Amino acid sequence: MSTLTPPRLDGEQRPDDRMPAAPRERIFRRRGSGDFSAPTLGGLIGRYALLLLVLVLVIGPFVWQLSTSFKGPQENIYSFPPDLIPRDPTLQNYLTVADVVPVYLYAWHSLLVSIGTVVSNVVLATFAGYALGCMKFRGKWIVMAILLSTLLFPGEVTVTSNFLTIRALGLADTLWGVFLPGAIGAMNVLLVATACRMIPKDVLDAATVDGATTWQRIRHIVWPNIRGMVSVVAIFAFIGAWDDYLWPLIVLSDPSKYTLTVGMAYLNSSFSVDPRLIAAGTMIALVPIIIMFSFTQRFFFRGVQEGAVKG
Repeated sequence: MSTLTPPRLDGEQRPDDRMPAAPRERIFRRRGSGDFSAPTLGGLIGRYALLLLVLVLVIGPFVWQLSTSFKGPQENIYSFPPDLIPRDPTLQNYLTVADVVPVYLYAWHSLLVSIGTVVSNVVLATFAGYALGCMKFRGKWIVMAILLSTLLFPGEVTVTSNFLTIRALGLADTLWGVFLPGAIGAMNVLLVATACRMIPKDVLDAATVDGATTWQRIRHIVWPNIRGMVSVVAIFAFIGAWDDYLWPLIVLSDPSKYTLTVGMAYLNSSFSVDPRLIAAGTMIALVPIIIMFSFTQRFFFRGVQEGAVKG
């Protein structure tokens, strides 16, 4: 005959309620409540196998190109499995590329356009993001809808209108014409606006009551809170301007004003039978981005973390 448990009165504790927390956790764990965060041996092997596969797919082409750029004309670059370590390494491929194509001049042009794009995007996106994220004005959501709608169209849709505008301004076949369409991006404005909305409004209202101007609020309150996101904007702007190929190809017609990506396309058409020279030119165009990201990666990941959704 089963014994009924009497109802618990207010303030009365049952024996299992007086049990310490640690023994109860051990009892529940023995009943089948396991630690799901600890992977099994098979799961651990699967994770590392997946990471190794992703590493090969992502890093493999770069390593192969780097190895090819140092190989001499007598080495077989299509051997399988590939020889990633050159048997007779040489720098002649890089010297040949520099002799045929003014690589350093083209790199300087790309650097000018990229730095200008970074500065303009940082400044304009900060001001526009502050206006959309921290200020109240009529038509605010209409502006947000217009910015979001521009993200739905690929960049090729606006190429014709941009080119007609640049030509009307007399900036065709100039680096200013290459720079101007990328001076500000809708995505960058929305990213900074999202970071600005995370700033407590009470802080901004208190600064306004204390007599702070708009510039003072941006400098002393907004900027310290959005620096991480602005660094993300700066890195994306630099990489986008450096790697851009279609727009400089349309705007520029004088070979002496080419950017590096357009110059490397000329190299590809001139030495299509020699992949070693093409690999050397690709490495010359890629190394500055690797160096830049190596020095700024901590700002990038900090900005991504600050811009994450907080629960």
